[in-house]
Amino acid sequence: MFKKLFIIFAATIFTTQIASAATYQVDPVHSQVEFTVDHLVVFKVNGAFNDYQGVIEADPANKTLTSAQAEIKVASVDTREPKRDAHLRSADFFDAENHPLMTFTSKRVEGRGNDIIVIGDLSIRGTTKEVALTGNFRGENTDPWGNVRAGFAASTVINRHDFGLNWNKALETGGFVVGDDVTIKLEIQGILKKS
Repeated sequence: MFKKLFIIFAATIFTTQIASAATYQVDPVHSQVEFTVDHLVVFKVNGAFNDYQGVIEADPANKTLTSAQAEIKVASVDTREPKRDAHLRSADFFDAENHPLMTFTSKRVEGRGNDIIVIGDLSIRGTTKEVALTGNFRGENTDPWGNVRAGFAASTVINRHDFGLNWNKALETGGFVVGDDVTIKLEIQGILKKS
Protein backbone atom coordinates (compact mmCIF):
# COMPACT_ATOMS: atom_id res chain seq x y z
CA MET A 1 0.00 0.00 0.00
CA PHE A 2 2.77 2.43 0.96
CA LYS A 3 4.65 1.62 -2.24
CA LYS A 4 1.57 2.32 -4.36
CA LEU A 5 0.97 5.67 -2.61
CA PHE A 6 4.61 6.64 -3.12
CA ILE A 7 4.39 5.87 -6.86
CA ILE A 8 1.23 7.96 -7.21
CA PHE A 9 2.83 10.82 -5.24
CA ALA A 10 6.00 10.71 -7.37
CA ALA A 11 3.99 10.60 -10.59
CA THR A 12 1.94 13.60 -9.45
CA ILE A 13 5.07 15.64 -8.75
CA PHE A 14 6.61 14.65 -12.09
CA THR A 15 3.43 15.55 -13.98
CA THR A 16 3.23 18.90 -12.16
CA GLN A 17 6.85 19.70 -13.07
CA ILE A 18 6.22 18.90 -16.73
CA ALA A 19 3.02 20.97 -16.75
CA SER A 20 4.79 23.96 -15.23
CA ALA A 21 7.73 23.89 -17.67
CA ALA A 22 7.59 26.54 -20.38
CA THR A 23 9.76 27.12 -23.45
CA TYR A 24 10.84 30.62 -24.41
CA GLN A 25 12.45 31.67 -27.68
CA VAL A 26 15.06 34.38 -27.18
CA ASP A 27 13.96 37.66 -28.74
CA PRO A 28 17.18 39.29 -30.06
CA VAL A 29 15.39 42.59 -30.68
CA HIS A 30 14.79 43.00 -26.95
CA SER A 31 17.90 41.25 -25.61
CA GLN A 32 21.58 42.09 -25.20
CA VAL A 33 24.68 39.88 -25.30
CA GLU A 34 27.52 42.10 -24.12
CA PHE A 35 31.13 41.79 -22.97
CA THR A 36 33.78 43.94 -21.30
CA VAL A 37 37.56 43.54 -21.37
CA ASP A 38 40.48 45.65 -20.14
CA HIS A 39 42.28 47.71 -22.79
CA LEU A 40 45.71 49.30 -22.29
CA VAL A 41 45.50 48.33 -18.59
CA VAL A 42 43.64 51.47 -17.44
CA PHE A 43 40.64 51.41 -19.79
CA LYS A 44 37.78 49.07 -20.57
CA VAL A 45 36.27 48.24 -23.94
CA ASN A 46 32.62 47.24 -24.15
CA GLY A 47 31.21 45.24 -27.02
CA ALA A 48 28.24 43.17 -28.05
CA PHE A 49 27.10 40.46 -30.42
CA ASN A 50 24.13 41.37 -32.59
CA ASP A 51 23.21 38.06 -34.27
CA TYR A 52 22.18 35.18 -32.02
CA GLN A 53 19.39 32.79 -31.15
CA GLY A 54 18.50 30.70 -28.15
CA VAL A 55 15.91 28.70 -26.27
CA ILE A 56 15.26 28.72 -22.52
CA GLU A 57 13.12 26.21 -20.68
CA ALA A 58 11.87 27.54 -17.38
CA ASP A 59 9.36 27.10 -14.60
CA PRO A 60 7.70 30.53 -14.19
CA ALA A 61 5.74 29.46 -11.11
CA ASN A 62 8.97 28.73 -9.22
CA LYS A 63 11.09 31.33 -11.07
CA THR A 64 13.75 28.90 -12.10
CA LEU A 65 15.28 27.50 -15.28
CA THR A 66 15.47 23.89 -16.39
CA SER A 67 17.73 24.38 -19.43
CA ALA A 68 19.22 26.97 -21.77
CA GLN A 69 21.00 26.86 -25.08
CA ALA A 70 22.26 29.54 -27.46
CA GLU A 71 24.15 30.11 -30.70
CA ILE A 72 25.98 33.38 -31.37
CA LYS A 73 27.48 34.37 -34.72
CA VAL A 74 30.89 35.75 -33.78
CA ALA A 75 31.09 37.78 -36.99
CA SER A 76 28.36 39.99 -35.50
CA VAL A 77 30.78 41.35 -32.88
CA ASP A 78 30.35 45.10 -32.45
CA THR A 79 32.65 47.37 -30.41
CA ARG A 80 31.71 50.52 -32.37
CA GLU A 81 35.11 50.52 -34.09
CA PRO A 82 35.17 48.78 -37.53
CA LYS A 83 38.95 48.14 -37.56
CA ARG A 84 38.86 46.57 -34.10
CA ASP A 85 35.83 44.47 -35.04
CA ALA A 86 37.64 43.20 -38.14
CA HIS A 87 40.63 42.26 -35.96
CA LEU A 88 38.35 40.40 -33.53
CA ARG A 89 36.88 38.42 -36.45
CA SER A 90 40.36 37.47 -37.67
CA ALA A 91 42.45 34.41 -36.76
CA ASP A 92 44.10 36.46 -33.98
CA PHE A 93 40.87 36.21 -32.00
CA PHE A 94 37.59 34.50 -32.95
CA ASP A 95 38.70 33.20 -36.37
CA ALA A 96 35.13 33.69 -37.59
CA GLU A 97 35.83 32.14 -40.99
CA ASN A 98 36.70 28.75 -39.47
CA HIS A 99 34.69 28.98 -36.25
CA PRO A 100 31.58 31.04 -37.05
CA LEU A 101 29.56 30.10 -33.96
CA MET A 102 29.94 30.50 -30.22
CA THR A 103 27.58 28.12 -28.41
CA PHE A 104 26.32 27.49 -24.91
CA THR A 105 24.46 24.39 -23.69
CA SER A 106 23.39 24.07 -20.08
CA LYS A 107 24.11 20.91 -18.10
CA ARG A 108 22.40 21.71 -14.81
CA VAL A 109 20.70 24.58 -12.98
CA GLU A 110 20.86 25.46 -9.30
CA GLY A 111 18.72 27.92 -7.35
CA ARG A 112 15.72 30.05 -8.22
CA GLY A 113 14.48 33.66 -8.38
CA ASN A 114 17.34 36.11 -7.85
CA ASP A 115 19.87 33.40 -7.07
CA ILE A 116 20.27 31.10 -10.07
CA ILE A 117 23.43 29.40 -11.32
CA VAL A 118 23.40 27.83 -14.77
CA ILE A 119 26.34 25.49 -15.37
CA GLY A 120 27.03 24.52 -18.94
CA ASP A 121 29.45 24.10 -21.81
CA LEU A 122 30.66 27.22 -23.60
CA SER A 123 32.33 26.66 -26.96
CA ILE A 124 34.48 29.33 -28.59
CA ARG A 125 36.89 28.83 -31.48
CA GLY A 126 36.60 25.04 -31.32
CA THR A 127 37.32 24.83 -27.58
CA THR A 128 34.68 23.83 -25.04
CA LYS A 129 34.92 24.66 -21.33
CA GLU A 130 32.44 24.41 -18.48
CA VAL A 131 31.35 27.80 -17.16
CA ALA A 132 28.89 28.98 -14.51
CA LEU A 133 26.48 31.83 -15.25
CA THR A 134 24.98 33.57 -12.24
CA GLY A 135 21.75 35.48 -12.62
CA ASN A 136 18.04 35.65 -12.05
CA PHE A 137 14.59 35.01 -13.46
CA ARG A 138 12.98 38.44 -13.51
CA GLY A 139 9.45 37.23 -14.08
CA GLU A 140 6.83 36.91 -16.75
CA ASN A 141 4.47 39.42 -18.37
CA THR A 142 2.19 39.80 -21.37
CA ASP A 143 2.89 42.42 -24.03
CA PRO A 144 0.13 44.53 -25.71
CA TRP A 145 -0.09 41.99 -28.57
CA GLY A 146 -0.82 39.03 -26.35
CA ASN A 147 2.65 37.49 -26.31
CA VAL A 148 3.80 36.08 -22.98
CA ARG A 149 7.38 37.22 -22.27
CA ALA A 150 9.88 36.38 -19.57
CA GLY A 151 13.01 38.23 -18.48
CA PHE A 152 16.34 36.63 -17.59
CA ALA A 153 19.68 38.14 -16.63
CA ALA A 154 23.05 36.44 -16.19
CA SER A 155 26.77 37.11 -16.15
CA THR A 156 30.08 35.30 -15.95
CA VAL A 157 33.80 35.95 -16.25
CA ILE A 158 36.04 33.84 -18.49
CA ASN A 159 39.73 33.86 -19.29
CA ARG A 160 40.02 34.35 -23.04
CA HIS A 161 43.22 32.27 -23.21
CA ASP A 162 41.20 29.21 -22.16
CA PHE A 163 39.48 29.45 -25.54
CA GLY A 164 42.54 30.13 -27.70
CA LEU A 165 42.08 33.91 -27.97
CA ASN A 166 45.74 34.59 -27.26
CA TRP A 167 46.74 37.66 -29.30
CA ASN A 168 48.37 40.46 -27.33
CA LYS A 169 51.14 43.06 -27.37
CA ALA A 170 53.29 44.24 -24.48
CA LEU A 171 53.26 47.91 -23.55
CA GLU A 172 56.45 49.89 -22.93
CA THR A 173 54.98 51.12 -19.66
CA GLY A 174 54.14 47.58 -18.50
CA GLY A 175 51.16 45.34 -19.01
CA PHE A 176 49.47 44.35 -22.25
CA VAL A 177 47.06 45.82 -24.80
CA VAL A 178 44.24 43.37 -24.00
CA GLY A 179 43.31 41.98 -20.58
CA ASP A 180 42.93 38.28 -19.91
CA ASP A 181 39.53 38.28 -18.21
CA VAL A 182 36.35 38.93 -20.16
CA THR A 183 33.09 39.74 -18.39
CA ILE A 184 30.02 38.48 -20.25
CA LYS A 185 26.65 40.01 -19.44
CA LEU A 186 23.28 38.80 -20.73
CA GLU A 187 19.94 40.61 -20.63
CA ILE A 188 17.48 38.24 -22.22
CA GLN A 189 13.82 38.57 -23.09
CA GLY A 190 12.12 35.36 -24.15
CA ILE A 191 8.80 34.85 -25.91
CA LEU A 192 6.72 31.90 -24.75
CA LYS A 193 6.39 29.34 -27.52
CA LYS A 194 2.75 28.49 -28.03
CA SER A 195 1.85 24.79 -28.08
